Amino acid sequence: MREKSASGCKQEPGVIAPVVDLKRCEGKADCVTVCPEAVFEVRHIDRTDYLGLDLMHRLKQRVHGMKVAYTPNAQACRSCGLCVTACPERAITLVRRT
Repeated sequence: MREKSASGCKQEPGVIAPVVDLKRCEGKADCVTVCPEAVFEVRHIDRTDYLGLDLMHRLKQRVHGMKVAYTPNAQACRSCGLCVTACPERAITLVRRT
């Protein structure tokens, strides 16, 4: 696991935001561990997000404990990319905020 370090950050906060694909995320929290800006939290999937998944992905959520990563502090992201490389499910992408 890579250590938290903001030295590789490429942007000012607020330019780029991480997006978590809830169909892929298994809530393993690698993103929480590596993020130097404390962007992520892993918690129980919101009911509306859960209901928005198809049957297969709902079953997958149940198998993985109904936990997913959320980005309550997305505006602090500085685009270091540590979360993208740390995620074993490849559930995180970085996108430019509009």
